[in-house]
Amino acid sequence: MKVVILAGGLGTRLQEETVVKPKPLVEIGKWPVLWHIMNIYAHYNYKEFIIALGYKGEVIKNYFLNYYYLRNNLSIKLGNGQIDVHNGHNRNIENSIVHLVDAGINTETGGRIKRLTPWIDNETFMLTYGDGVADINIKDLVSFHRNHGKLATITAVRPPARFGSLNFNGNNDVIRFAEKPQIGEGWINGGFFVLEPEVLDYIDGDSTAWEVEPMERLVEENQIRVYRHEDFWQCMDTMRDVKYLENLWQENRAPWKIWE
Repeated sequence: MKVVILAGGLGTRLQEETVVKPKPLVEIGKWPVLWHIMNIYAHYNYKEFIIALGYKGEVIKNYFLNYYYLRNNLSIKLGNGQIDVHNGHNRNIENSIVHLVDAGINTETGGRIKRLTPWIDNETFMLTYGDGVADINIKDLVSFHRNHGKLATITAVRPPARFGSLNFNGNNDVIRFAEKPQIGEGWINGGFFVLEPEVLDYIDGDSTAWEVEPMERLVEENQIRVYRHEDFWQCMDTMRDVKYLENLWQENRAPWKIWE
């Protein structure tokens, strides 16, 4: 099953980084968030990716074109340019296939998916955004989708609180502190979709946002089910989010790092 990753947005709320690179290449622990997302899927042996490019798509192309050399040690003979690669990494995604597809600079999310129709090849596929990580069990997600028989599965997540939470007793003693907890109520779209190819017929064209008309029609026709993910999920919209994820990674407590 192929994995579609939407990686063409402008990232306007993260302009400190996205003025020179697309948001999916903003790094957590010296690795782009796109790399982290791919590793989540690859851990469950889903290793064929279709990346829908848009804003600064050429930077993502260059990243993958140079991936092999950048991630290994090299010996270069300056006289003839011969390169010997000393493989220093055994990463989870390094036997993956990555299709890099230009989907237009101003194309909406639905339009980007529609443009990938020839690559999806009339098969069930997965879809996610290029800026969110979670400790989601992809195997369980796919099983849930196959069992309910509808056209679409959306993962619902608890949104993280914007600020840290405090719990204290009547004596004003702090009994619990969480820097950025998942809140206890409410659900939002966390990405991590599983979709049948028929959903492409719900998308009119480039100006269609996947989260509006197509999903509303799927709801009206009772063709979408919710997979509830109660545990860690975090999008990367602001520098505050980047720093939060970076701290988790550096402290070796990143919940989404489910691979070795």
